[in-house]
Amino acid sequence: MDNKELEIEIAKIKERNKKVELDKSWETSWTRRICICVLTYIVVVIYSHLINEISNIWLSSLVPVIGFTLSTVSLKLIRNIWEKNKK
Repeated sequence: MDNKELEIEIAKIKERNKKVELDKSWETSWTRRICICVLTYIVVVIYSHLINEISNIWLSSLVPVIGFTLSTVSLKLIRNIWEKNKK
């Protein structure tokens, strides 16, 4: 390998490391944690209101699943905003 190839490889590794650091920072950020809590809470409130008259364990068990699923889907938008502000 010549110097040019080594420089290219080093640049690739540095770029990858930046992405890994950003991913780790997002996973441990308070922004992510708070958003998951808020979105899950909103889902639980809405769902509880809708099934107020129904006491079925199968329906009640869907609450955390729906909350988690919606939070992971919507967190992509929040993460993009968070990353722009992080840079």
